[in-house]
Amino acid sequence: MTFTIENQILDKVKKAKRGSLFFGDSFLSKENSEGVRKALQRLVKKGELIRVATGIYARPEIDPVIGPITPGIEAIAAAIAKRDKARIIPTGVYALNRLGLSTQVPLNVVYLTDGASRKVKIGKRKITFKNASPKNVSTIGEISTLAIQALRTIGKDNVTVEEIEKIQQLLKKEKPTHLQYDYRLAPEWIRKIMQPVLKQL
Repeated sequence: MTFTIENQILDKVKKAKRGSLFFGDSFLSKENSEGVRKALQRLVKKGELIRVATGIYARPEIDPVIGPITPGIEAIAAAIAKRDKARIIPTGVYALNRLGLSTQVPLNVVYLTDGASRKVKIGKRKITFKNASPKNVSTIGEISTLAIQALRTIGKDNVTVEEIEKIQQLLKKEKPTHLQYDYRLAPEWIRKIMQPVLKQL
């Protein structure tokens, strides 16, 4: 029975491309929870899977020099959001880092979400999902979303001329329709920073 469960899991894993993430509970039913747990442990020992976090596994990409590569924080967060059918928005220092406004790589990456609040430990790092109002997770542009969250993190009274100019340059690369949509969702002081870019576009 256990051998069959292991083969079923392995078959699903091998059909997925390397770097794909799997959730242990997606293999579960009321009858086979212990069998699945043991099968996943064996697949980890055999190197078919790596355990990314509690209940989260990956079929790792293999680097010829360093060996198995663990998926990045962003990929893990996106997989969790997809499973939970939730929207997520990068925020805080992570948003600043993604935009190139900070070289700091946060150990605790924070996302706003319209799903459940939770924390997921990934090695020494941690992903925190904070439940937020629908408006705060409704932006659609990749760059404009990061810009709005980065400016919120810096604060109206702390943002410098240099930071504003850099953000405006980045916003010029955003899709105009996305920028127009996200502009309406931004606080008034952030809209004033976005407005000159919109006029140019």
